[in-house]
Amino acid sequence: MSRQYETVIGLEVHVELATKTKIFCSCSTAFGGAPNSHTCPVCTGMPGSLPVLNKQVVEYAAAVGLATNCTITQNCKFDRKNYFYPDNPQNYQISQLYYPICRDGWVEIDTPAGPKKIGIHEIHMEEDAGKLIHDEWEDVSLVDFNRSGVPLIEIVSEPDMRSADEVIAYLDKLRLIIQYLGASDCKLQEGSMRADVNLSVREVGSENLGTRTEMKNLNSFKAIAHAIDGERERQIELIEMGRPVIQETRRWDDNKEASFAMRSKEAAQDYR
Repeated sequence: MSRQYETVIGLEVHVELATKTKIFCSCSTAFGGAPNSHTCPVCTGMPGSLPVLNKQVVEYAAAVGLATNCTITQNCKFDRKNYFYPDNPQNYQISQLYYPICRDGWVEIDTPAGPKKIGIHEIHMEEDAGKLIHDEWEDVSLVDFNRSGVPLIEIVSEPDMRSADEVIAYLDKLRLIIQYLGASDCKLQEGSMRADVNLSVREVGSENLGTRTEMKNLNSFKAIAHAIDGERERQIELIEMGRPVIQETRRWDDNKEASFAMRSKEAAQDYR
């Protein structure tokens, strides 16, 4: 390989907030209940049900924004992001697509070259989806809606990270801040902190961004580091062979140490 490549990484970090009840209803957010026991007409998307915003969600989101040097939006709103997935009972997700609660922040991490600021594009509030359980013996998929409607903040970084080490340092700093505030326990093994990795490669010295892919199913720092190294090598190999990198969402399988295509990346119009 004669050319030298640089990795460009941005993260979308989903954090489940430590409220006692869900974002738009009074159902419990406790982890580990019997399937579909923490549900009601609102969080299962029954016709005619109306969401009522949990005040504590806004307070936690604003606190995280202030602690990460964000500007707090004085007028923000929720939007319906339309898509179908079996664990999404309404066929839309209530999120903040246009006016998020926090914008333009940063956190500082330590690197071998010294301190480095990682930009935060925005932080927005939204509701979590349910959880699919795939039964390979019976060849069926079951759905548990206990997690549906659990409040989330999504912290969207700028593409400022260049290595797996910087990504882990950034996640460590976010986890430290959020746990200190009491806004979340940030337990990756329980899914209360989850990271999607947006990664592209480009030749060293180039100002243009390459075609990025998004990797999901990352529930540990070890899996995140392996996924970054694996996807970097996959994209470089495609470029060296003269083949295009396709913008798509990929699922990381830590057992096989490989990623697999899930779907081509949605454009904004797909969400209506």
